[in-house]
Amino acid sequence: MTLPRLLVLSFAMFAVGTFGVLARRHVIAVLLSIELMFNAANLAIVSAAWAHGLLHGVVVVFFAIAVTVAEVAVGLALFVLAHRLRGTNQLDDLNTLRG
Repeated sequence: MTLPRLLVLSFAMFAVGTFGVLARRHVIAVLLSIELMFNAANLAIVSAAWAHGLLHGVVVVFFAIAVTVAEVAVGLALFVLAHRLRGTNQLDDLNTLRG
């Protein structure tokens, strides 16, 4: 694939992830949409690095994936805590956890 096609694919993935974050109210669906947005950004970085023949993009994406894994772990821990405290998995109901 060429660089423009990879960037269009990355943009499409990011757009789907953004729609998922804005349209969904289920916590797991929002976390998956955020994960999709991270993967779209990683694809854009790797494809740009590949097009220029550099390996720096792969190193950056490696660390970005590590941060994404940490984000997912923290998000799932918060989800489990909220589910234990309130018994719900909807974002609207979790606003009561602020106080």
